[in-house]
Amino acid sequence: MSFCTRLARLTLFCVLPASLAAQTKGIPDWCKPLPRPEYKTLLRMPVNDPWFEVYRVAPDVYAIYEPHQAEETISYLIVGSKQALLFDTGMGIGNIQKVTSQLTKRFVVVLNSHTHNDHVGGNWQFNAIFGMNTAFTRANAKGSRTDAQAEIASGQICGVLPAGFNPKTYATKPWRVSFLVHDGFVINLGGGRKLEVIATPGHTPDAIALLDRENGLLFTGDTYYPAPIWLYRPETDMDAYVASAKKLAALAPEVKLVLGAHNVPVAQPDVLPKLVDAIQAVRSGKGEVKAAGAGKAMHTFRGFKFLLAAPSKGLD
Repeated sequence: MSFCTRLARLTLFCVLPASLAAQTKGIPDWCKPLPRPEYKTLLRMPVNDPWFEVYRVAPDVYAIYEPHQAEETISYLIVGSKQALLFDTGMGIGNIQKVTSQLTKRFVVVLNSHTHNDHVGGNWQFNAIFGMNTAFTRANAKGSRTDAQAEIASGQICGVLPAGFNPKTYATKPWRVSFLVHDGFVINLGGGRKLEVIATPGHTPDAIALLDRENGLLFTGDTYYPAPIWLYRPETDMDAYVASAKKLAALAPEVKLVLGAHNVPVAQPDVLPKLVDAIQAVRSGKGEVKAAGAGKAMHTFRGFKFLLAAPSKGLD
């Protein structure tokens, strides 16, 4: 990360060329608290792309974090002795393929936690993409300029966009699923590292989690992460989401670390049954409710936040 970018994130002053000053003028509120204190406990890995920060979260497991965009998306590179798996490819603003090539020389296959644009932006850079067999997946594989442009709208970027990035032409590029997976499918990366696909529909129809039973790691995608969980879009199924949260909570006794897809990469497994309690409480009308923009409301219960469609979607 450049010196100026680091200062911009800490809301200090930095003398910038006029072209860059326009990008950093008026620091968005969401990035003023960055860097998040939780990252101080993790080993940061050196990579030469300042759009990303990479942290080792477990042996041969790397969180690839995008702190300069409001989603604060986290992708995970999981390395075995024969191949590696990239769980999500982020925004497509930086070059995640180059980052993975700095972390491993193993062949990398891609699997998405779901196919919202902030998780598939770099898919096009890879030859092997595993995916769920859903209409939602196939539709999103066509790419989207509209969704991508919304991610770089006013207030969405903190710091400087990568050199050579053209915001005018930014779009989620098309990609193709080369191998279908399903609930219970096991991906063997070699060296005893096996990843089990767990279908977790709700946030989207194609949402999945990954379970590394041997090492006690559960990658939850957008079913859980330590920030407001988005459950307001048309593709959201609240009944399915609650069932998926219960499915993950049942795994808590055999999990050592929960690894979500936004903001902070590690959480303790006791968060999973608490998530179930919170979403069920919200659905029964408990907790605090505040308007959160057109057609949305933020529901808060015991530290959990859920962004639901307003006024009644998802409420019993």
